[in-house]
Amino acid sequence: MKNERLALSYGLTAVLLWSTVATAFKITLSYFTPLQMLAAASAVSVLALTAIALYQGKLHLLGRTFRSRPGYYLLLGLINPLAYYLILFQAYALLPASLAQPLNYSWAITLTLMAAVFLGQTIRRQDWIACGFGYLGVVVIATQGNLLALDFDSPLGVGLALFSTLLWAMYWILNTRNQADPVISVLLGFLISLPISVGASLAVDGWPDAPWQGWAAVSYVGLFEMGITFVLWINALKLTENTARISNLIFIAPFISLMLLATIIGESIHPATLIGLVMIICGLLIQQWKGKSRPAADSSC
Repeated sequence: MKNERLALSYGLTAVLLWSTVATAFKITLSYFTPLQMLAAASAVSVLALTAIALYQGKLHLLGRTFRSRPGYYLLLGLINPLAYYLILFQAYALLPASLAQPLNYSWAITLTLMAAVFLGQTIRRQDWIACGFGYLGVVVIATQGNLLALDFDSPLGVGLALFSTLLWAMYWILNTRNQADPVISVLLGFLISLPISVGASLAVDGWPDAPWQGWAAVSYVGLFEMGITFVLWINALKLTENTARISNLIFIAPFISLMLLATIIGESIHPATLIGLVMIICGLLIQQWKGKSRPAADSSC
Protein backbone atom coordinates (compact mmCIF):
# COMPACT_ATOMS: atom_id res chain seq x y z
CA MET A 1 0.00 0.00 0.00
CA LYS A 2 1.33 3.45 -0.96
CA ASN A 3 1.82 5.99 1.80
CA GLU A 4 3.28 9.30 0.64
CA ARG A 5 3.74 10.79 4.12
CA LEU A 6 5.60 7.70 5.37
CA ALA A 7 7.64 7.53 2.15
CA LEU A 8 8.69 11.15 2.60
CA SER A 9 9.61 10.50 6.25
CA TYR A 10 11.75 7.49 5.31
CA GLY A 11 13.37 9.38 2.44
CA LEU A 12 14.21 12.47 4.48
CA THR A 13 15.58 10.34 7.33
CA ALA A 14 17.82 8.44 4.90
CA VAL A 15 19.10 11.64 3.30
CA LEU A 16 19.79 13.28 6.66
CA LEU A 17 21.72 10.21 7.81
CA TRP A 18 23.72 10.07 4.58
CA SER A 19 24.53 13.73 5.05
CA THR A 20 26.43 12.89 8.24
CA VAL A 21 28.63 10.08 6.94
CA ALA A 22 31.41 12.26 5.46
CA THR A 23 31.91 13.75 8.91
CA ALA A 24 31.72 10.29 10.46
CA PHE A 25 34.31 9.00 7.96
CA LYS A 26 36.86 11.65 8.96
CA ILE A 27 36.25 11.13 12.69
CA THR A 28 36.57 7.35 12.31
CA LEU A 29 39.76 7.63 10.22
CA SER A 30 41.41 9.48 13.08
CA TYR A 31 41.22 6.21 15.05
CA PHE A 32 41.37 3.48 12.37
CA THR A 33 43.25 2.77 9.17
CA PRO A 34 41.00 2.46 6.09
CA LEU A 35 41.34 -1.33 6.19
CA GLN A 36 40.51 -1.52 9.90
CA MET A 37 37.58 0.81 9.35
CA LEU A 38 36.23 -1.37 6.54
CA ALA A 39 36.46 -4.53 8.66
CA ALA A 40 34.86 -3.03 11.76
CA ALA A 41 32.09 -1.17 9.93
CA SER A 42 31.30 -4.26 7.82
CA ALA A 43 30.90 -6.36 10.97
CA VAL A 44 28.41 -3.82 12.35
CA SER A 45 26.55 -3.82 9.02
CA VAL A 46 26.29 -7.61 9.01
CA LEU A 47 24.72 -7.53 12.48
CA ALA A 48 22.30 -4.76 11.51
CA LEU A 49 21.24 -6.32 8.19
CA THR A 50 20.88 -9.77 9.78
CA ALA A 51 18.60 -8.29 12.43
CA ILE A 52 16.53 -6.54 9.75
CA ALA A 53 16.25 -9.70 7.64
CA LEU A 54 15.27 -11.68 10.73
CA TYR A 55 12.62 -9.10 11.67
CA GLN A 56 11.22 -9.17 8.13
CA GLY A 57 11.14 -12.98 8.13
CA LYS A 58 13.54 -13.20 5.17
CA LEU A 59 16.63 -14.71 6.74
CA HIS A 60 15.74 -18.18 5.42
CA LEU A 61 16.22 -16.82 1.88
CA LEU A 62 19.94 -16.25 2.45
CA GLY A 63 21.28 -19.71 1.55
CA ARG A 64 18.80 -20.27 -1.29
CA THR A 65 19.65 -16.90 -2.85
CA PHE A 66 23.40 -17.54 -2.73
CA ARG A 67 23.11 -21.07 -4.13
CA SER A 68 21.09 -19.78 -7.09
CA ARG A 69 24.04 -17.69 -8.38
CA PRO A 70 27.18 -18.14 -6.21
CA GLY A 71 29.64 -16.63 -8.67
CA TYR A 72 27.45 -13.60 -9.23
CA TYR A 73 27.09 -12.82 -5.51
CA LEU A 74 30.79 -13.43 -4.95
CA LEU A 75 31.58 -10.80 -7.58
CA LEU A 76 29.07 -8.34 -6.07
CA GLY A 77 30.58 -8.79 -2.61
CA LEU A 78 34.12 -8.24 -3.87
CA ILE A 79 33.04 -5.01 -5.59
CA ASN A 80 30.80 -3.74 -2.79
CA PRO A 81 31.55 -3.47 0.05
CA LEU A 82 35.13 -4.78 -0.23
CA ALA A 83 36.78 -2.82 -3.05
CA TYR A 84 34.41 0.15 -3.13
CA TYR A 85 34.58 1.10 0.54
CA LEU A 86 38.29 0.34 0.92
CA ILE A 87 39.08 2.70 -1.95
CA LEU A 88 36.57 5.30 -0.76
CA PHE A 89 37.95 5.27 2.81
CA GLN A 90 41.49 5.61 1.45
CA ALA A 91 40.38 8.61 -0.61
CA TYR A 92 38.92 10.21 2.52
CA ALA A 93 42.19 9.51 4.35
CA LEU A 94 44.14 11.40 1.65
CA LEU A 95 41.74 14.26 0.97
CA PRO A 96 39.68 16.71 3.02
CA ALA A 97 36.17 15.29 3.27
CA SER A 98 34.87 18.47 1.64
CA LEU A 99 36.73 17.40 -1.52
CA ALA A 100 36.25 13.62 -1.39
CA GLN A 101 32.48 13.76 -0.85
CA PRO A 102 31.56 15.92 -3.88
CA LEU A 103 33.95 13.95 -6.11
CA ASN A 104 32.33 10.68 -5.10
CA TYR A 105 28.92 12.25 -5.68
CA SER A 106 29.57 12.23 -9.44
CA TRP A 107 28.95 8.47 -9.57
CA ALA A 108 25.49 8.92 -11.12
CA ILE A 109 27.03 10.61 -14.15
CA THR A 110 29.63 7.85 -14.39
CA LEU A 111 26.76 5.36 -14.36
CA THR A 112 25.28 6.92 -17.53
CA LEU A 113 28.49 6.39 -19.50
CA MET A 114 29.03 2.86 -18.19
CA ALA A 115 25.41 1.89 -18.88
CA ALA A 116 25.96 2.86 -22.52
CA VAL A 117 29.06 0.65 -22.71
CA PHE A 118 27.87 -2.40 -20.78
CA LEU A 119 24.08 -2.30 -21.21
CA GLY A 120 23.88 -0.82 -24.69
CA GLN A 121 21.74 2.08 -23.49
CA THR A 122 21.52 5.18 -25.66
CA ILE A 123 23.18 8.34 -24.40
CA ARG A 124 20.91 11.30 -25.13
CA ARG A 125 22.18 14.78 -26.01
CA GLN A 126 21.17 16.00 -22.56
CA ASP A 127 23.23 13.18 -21.01
CA TRP A 128 26.34 14.47 -22.77
CA ILE A 129 25.56 17.98 -21.51
CA ALA A 130 25.06 16.56 -18.01
CA CYS A 131 28.39 14.73 -18.20
CA GLY A 132 30.09 17.92 -19.33
CA PHE A 133 28.66 19.88 -16.39
CA GLY A 134 29.42 17.08 -13.94
CA TYR A 135 33.01 16.40 -14.86
CA LEU A 136 33.86 20.09 -15.26
CA GLY A 137 32.56 20.41 -11.71
CA VAL A 138 34.84 17.53 -10.68
CA VAL A 139 37.85 19.33 -12.17
CA VAL A 140 36.87 22.59 -10.45
CA ILE A 141 36.70 20.80 -7.09
CA ALA A 142 39.86 18.75 -7.59
CA THR A 143 41.96 21.76 -8.64
CA GLN A 144 40.27 24.15 -6.19
CA GLY A 145 39.37 26.38 -9.12
CA ASN A 146 42.85 26.50 -10.65
CA LEU A 147 41.75 24.89 -13.92
CA LEU A 148 44.62 25.98 -16.15
CA ALA A 149 47.33 24.70 -13.83
CA LEU A 150 45.52 21.38 -13.15
CA ASP A 151 47.30 21.34 -9.79
CA PHE A 152 45.91 18.60 -7.55
CA ASP A 153 46.72 18.63 -3.84
CA SER A 154 46.61 14.82 -3.77
CA PRO A 155 46.47 13.22 -7.23
CA LEU A 156 46.20 9.76 -5.66
CA GLY A 157 43.31 10.84 -3.43
CA VAL A 158 41.47 12.42 -6.36
CA GLY A 159 42.10 9.32 -8.48
CA LEU A 160 40.79 7.00 -5.76
CA ALA A 161 37.67 9.12 -5.22
CA LEU A 162 36.90 9.01 -8.94
CA PHE A 163 37.74 5.30 -9.19
CA SER A 164 35.21 4.65 -6.42
CA THR A 165 32.52 6.10 -8.70
CA LEU A 166 33.43 3.50 -11.34
CA LEU A 167 33.10 0.68 -8.83
CA TRP A 168 29.78 1.98 -7.49
CA ALA A 169 28.37 2.40 -10.99
CA MET A 170 29.55 -1.10 -11.94
CA TYR A 171 27.87 -2.51 -8.83
CA TRP A 172 24.52 -1.00 -9.85
CA ILE A 173 24.92 -2.15 -13.45
CA LEU A 174 25.45 -5.70 -12.23
CA ASN A 175 22.36 -5.28 -10.05
CA THR A 176 20.07 -4.33 -12.94
CA ARG A 177 19.06 -7.95 -13.50
CA ASN A 178 19.11 -9.02 -9.86
CA GLN A 179 15.59 -10.15 -8.89
CA ALA A 180 16.49 -11.21 -5.35
CA ASP A 181 15.34 -9.40 -2.22
CA PRO A 182 17.53 -6.25 -1.87
CA VAL A 183 18.20 -6.67 1.86
CA ILE A 184 19.28 -10.28 1.33
CA SER A 185 21.48 -9.31 -1.63
CA VAL A 186 23.28 -6.60 0.33
CA LEU A 187 23.67 -8.88 3.36
CA LEU A 188 25.23 -11.56 1.14
CA GLY A 189 27.76 -9.05 -0.14
CA PHE A 190 28.81 -8.14 3.39
CA LEU A 191 28.98 -11.79 4.51
CA ILE A 192 31.22 -12.61 1.54
CA SER A 193 33.56 -9.66 2.06
CA LEU A 194 33.73 -9.68 5.88
CA PRO A 195 36.22 -12.61 6.31
CA ILE A 196 38.48 -11.06 3.67
CA SER A 197 38.45 -7.56 5.18
CA VAL A 198 38.92 -8.85 8.74
CA GLY A 199 41.75 -11.20 7.72
CA ALA A 200 43.52 -8.51 5.69
CA SER A 201 43.09 -5.97 8.47
CA LEU A 202 44.60 -8.24 11.10
CA ALA A 203 47.46 -9.27 8.81
CA VAL A 204 48.36 -5.77 7.62
CA ASP A 205 47.39 -3.37 10.41
CA GLY A 206 46.69 -5.57 13.42
CA TRP A 207 43.88 -5.16 15.95
CA PRO A 208 42.88 -1.49 16.19
CA ASP A 209 43.86 0.18 19.47
CA ALA A 210 40.98 2.61 19.54
CA PRO A 211 39.11 4.21 22.47
CA TRP A 212 35.36 3.94 22.81
CA GLN A 213 34.90 7.10 20.74
CA GLY A 214 36.52 5.34 17.77
CA TRP A 215 34.32 2.26 18.14
CA ALA A 216 31.24 4.47 18.43
CA ALA A 217 32.22 6.30 15.23
CA VAL A 218 32.90 3.13 13.23
CA SER A 219 29.63 1.62 14.48
CA TYR A 220 27.82 4.73 13.26
CA VAL A 221 29.37 4.27 9.81
CA GLY A 222 28.38 0.60 9.75
CA LEU A 223 24.80 1.37 10.73
CA PHE A 224 24.06 4.53 8.79
CA GLU A 225 26.25 4.37 5.69
CA MET A 226 26.14 0.67 4.99
CA GLY A 227 23.14 -0.78 6.84
CA ILE A 228 19.92 0.73 8.15
CA THR A 229 19.85 3.75 5.82
CA PHE A 230 19.75 1.51 2.76
CA VAL A 231 16.60 -0.17 4.08
CA LEU A 232 14.97 3.21 4.82
CA TRP A 233 15.67 4.37 1.26
CA ILE A 234 14.33 1.17 -0.33
CA ASN A 235 11.14 1.42 1.74
CA ALA A 236 10.70 5.07 0.77
CA LEU A 237 10.85 4.16 -2.92
CA LYS A 238 8.41 1.28 -2.42
CA LEU A 239 5.84 3.40 -0.58
CA THR A 240 5.73 6.37 -2.95
CA GLU A 241 3.83 6.86 -6.17
CA ASN A 242 6.25 9.62 -7.20
CA THR A 243 9.73 8.09 -7.32
CA ALA A 244 11.29 11.27 -8.77
CA ARG A 245 10.14 13.36 -5.81
CA ILE A 246 11.78 10.97 -3.34
CA SER A 247 14.90 10.51 -5.46
CA ASN A 248 15.42 14.27 -5.74
CA LEU A 249 15.73 14.51 -1.95
CA ILE A 250 19.26 13.16 -2.33
CA PHE A 251 20.36 16.47 -3.89
CA ILE A 252 20.24 18.20 -0.51
CA ALA A 253 22.64 15.70 1.09
CA PRO A 254 25.99 17.11 -0.11
CA PHE A 255 25.13 20.65 0.97
CA ILE A 256 24.12 19.52 4.47
CA SER A 257 27.27 17.40 4.54
CA LEU A 258 29.50 20.40 3.80
CA MET A 259 27.77 22.40 6.57
CA LEU A 260 28.43 19.59 9.05
CA LEU A 261 32.07 19.27 7.99
CA ALA A 262 32.56 22.99 8.53
CA THR A 263 30.82 23.12 11.92
CA ILE A 264 31.82 19.78 13.49
CA ILE A 265 35.28 19.07 12.06
CA GLY A 266 36.16 22.65 11.24
CA GLU A 267 37.11 22.03 7.61
CA SER A 268 37.28 25.19 5.55
CA ILE A 269 35.05 24.94 2.50
CA HIS A 270 36.80 26.40 -0.54
CA PRO A 271 34.50 28.48 -2.76
CA ALA A 272 35.54 26.29 -5.71
CA THR A 273 34.10 23.28 -3.89
CA LEU A 274 30.66 24.89 -3.75
CA ILE A 275 30.89 26.00 -7.39
CA GLY A 276 31.95 22.53 -8.52
CA LEU A 277 29.26 20.87 -6.44
CA VAL A 278 26.57 23.11 -7.94
CA MET A 279 27.85 22.15 -11.41
CA ILE A 280 27.62 18.43 -10.54
CA ILE A 281 24.08 18.89 -9.19
CA CYS A 282 23.11 20.82 -12.34
CA GLY A 283 24.45 17.95 -14.41
CA LEU A 284 22.41 15.44 -12.43
CA LEU A 285 19.25 17.52 -12.77
CA ILE A 286 19.77 17.90 -16.52
CA GLN A 287 20.26 14.15 -16.72
CA GLN A 288 16.99 13.46 -14.90
CA TRP A 289 14.93 15.87 -17.00
CA LYS A 290 12.71 14.19 -19.57
CA GLY A 291 11.43 16.15 -22.53
CA LYS A 292 7.75 15.79 -23.39
CA SER A 293 8.55 14.34 -26.80
CA ARG A 294 10.72 11.61 -25.30
CA PRO A 295 9.24 8.30 -24.14
CA ALA A 296 10.11 7.38 -20.57
CA ALA A 297 11.91 4.26 -21.73
CA ASP A 298 14.57 6.44 -23.41
CA SER A 299 16.12 7.36 -20.08
CA SER A 300 19.74 6.34 -19.63
CA CYS A 301 19.52 5.96 -15.88
